[in-house]
Order: sequence, then structure tokens, then C-alpha cells
Amino acid sequence: MLTSEQMEFYHEKGYVGVEDVLTAGEVAELVRVTDEFVEKSRAVTENDEVFDLEPDHTPESPKLRRLKNPNLQHPVYERTWRDDRILDMVAQLIGPAFRSNGTKLNMKSGEIGSAVEWHQDWAFYPHSNDDLLAVGVAIDDMTRENGCLMIMPGSHRGKINNHHQDGCFVGAVNEEDFDDSERELVELKAGGISIHHVRALHGSLSNRTKNPRRLLLLQYCAADAWPFCQPVTDWDTFNSTLLRGEPTWEPRVEKLPVRIPLPGTKSGGGSIYELQSQLDRSTFNKAGAAG
Repeated sequence: MLTSEQMEFYHEKGYVGVEDVLTAGEVAELVRVTDEFVEKSRAVTENDEVFDLEPDHTPESPKLRRLKNPNLQHPVYERTWRDDRILDMVAQLIGPAFRSNGTKLNMKSGEIGSAVEWHQDWAFYPHSNDDLLAVGVAIDDMTRENGCLMIMPGSHRGKINNHHQDGCFVGAVNEEDFDDSERELVELKAGGISIHHVRALHGSLSNRTKNPRRLLLLQYCAADAWPFCQPVTDWDTFNSTLLRGEPTWEPRVEKLPVRIPLPGTKSGGGSIYELQSQLDRSTFNKAGAAG
């Protein structure tokens, strides 16, 4: 469970890091299974519904940058997704009734590992209220050198930045005067977790070490937060993602800044990596120089 100090930190900063959530044995199992998926990616030559590959991925040198919907790919990821130690903390922050709105496993291969440009998750999937968050389970130590999560503190209480370029959604901040000098690093030991608010500005630099950096991302949202851009067309399917509490027919609507992530780009698209590849310039300025 989160302490009162950790909860206060989250509400003030828009994120919190919590060490020693998983045991060494649980981390070792995540490492083993993740290595198996990297091996499986040798047989894949282009992005598909499961694998998102680095541009220089080859069968001889497999470089997997994302495993999509990991909770559907292996029981060890599903167990982590449903782990009560994690869900108890989620309940403390967004209430007792909540559902999942996605999972992914982001990987940064040694000495490369694609950066993730500054962005807000809220820009991708705005809801009727902002009781949404993402939990990052550190499968490896997360450090400055290997591209740990970076957060702009307090940004969850501010505006929604422009994520469009030439009228198309590109999944990253696109503002000439954007300044990331106030960023904070979320460094964790393997087995720890990060939790960040859906409106918090965040990103991560490339991995400059020889070893991989792997982060299992689990997204949760309050049961009464309804999506704007993915209409609910089937009640049973929608509620199949409910992890705790009861479904509701009454969305909670709050006055919040929203930008709709449309239209998409004419080229690229798909994962955040493909979207962000359309950017004319990187969002990193002070952070990139420091890295």
C-alpha cells in the first residue's frame, strides 16, 4: 500500500516511484519470459499485432522494442497485471472501482533502444474524467543511463500540449517553446514500480548501456471514466476489462482540457514509435543535452 506521503507526492507531482513491490523471484520469471519473446521475434520481419520491432531488427540480432498486450500473451504478465499489491495502490489513487485500458511491454535494447518523445497519455485517449494512470513495472533497474522514465512534475494539473504537426496527430509534444529543463527522473531498482497520472508529461531517452531496459506498462482507469475516442458499442466487452468494483451506466464528467487525437498521419501510424517517427524535430532539448 502507498503511504500518505507517497500519495501526497503523487497528487503534487503527478507520479510516484515505489521500490520492492515484486520479489526477486517474480522479477526473474518476468526476465525469463521476456527473453523468450525476444527469441520468438527472430522469426518476425515486420511489425504485427504482437511484436513492434526496432528499425534495425534482424533474425541474427533481434531487437524488440514493444510487446503488445502482454497480459494476453503469457500468464506471467497477466498475473502481474492483476497483482493485488499493485491493484491496492491503484485503488488508493483512482477509487475502488476501475478497469484496465491497455497493457504493453516497452523494451530498450542495449546501446540503442528507441527513445520515447515527450507526450501525455491523455492526448491519446481522453476520457470523461482524468482518474486514469499507468503503472510501470521495472523488470530491470531503471537508470539515467539506460533511459528511465522522465516526468515533468506538476504537468498533470496543466494544459494539454499540442501533439499535432501539419494538422495530423503525431503522438508527441510539438511546440517550439517547449522546455524540459524541470524534468525529474524516476530511477528504480528491478521489482519497483512507477505510477504516473494520465495527464503527466513524460518520455524517456535511449539506452546508452550494454544491457536491456524493460518496462511492463499497465494502464488503469476509474470505472466511471468513459472514453471519448473509442465509443462503447458492446456492454459485455467493455465491462470485461473491469478489475475491481461494479460497472456503471453513469459516466462522471469533469471540466478538463481535451484535444482529440485526429486525424492521423498519412504515413506511419500504429504504435507510438511509428507515430513519433513523423516528427520534424525531437522534443528533447535540455534533457537530450543532459543525456
